[in-house]
Amino acid sequence: MIRMNCFFKAAEGRYDDALEAAIALTALSQQEDGLIAYDVFESATRGEIFMICETWTDEEALAAHMQTEHFKTYGAQMQECGELKIEKLNF
Repeated sequence: MIRMNCFFKAAEGRYDDALEAAIALTALSQQEDGLIAYDVFESATRGEIFMICETWTDEEALAAHMQTEHFKTYGAQMQECGELKIEKLNF
């Protein structure tokens, strides 16, 4: 099992655009094979921060996810709106 914690910090004025892309990415990703959980969480203490938390069955499922058009499209949109820090944990 693989957990990806993707922390996003929006540039000034870009939070809503980034969150919209993250929600669209999440909705499409939740339909993929090999997915255990995928959701977006907003920070209660920092208005420019949210996190995407994903759990995949294995490396193959994660690799397939990263090749999807929705990952490429919405991931690029998020990158344009701020900074992304990723933590990868293997269980």
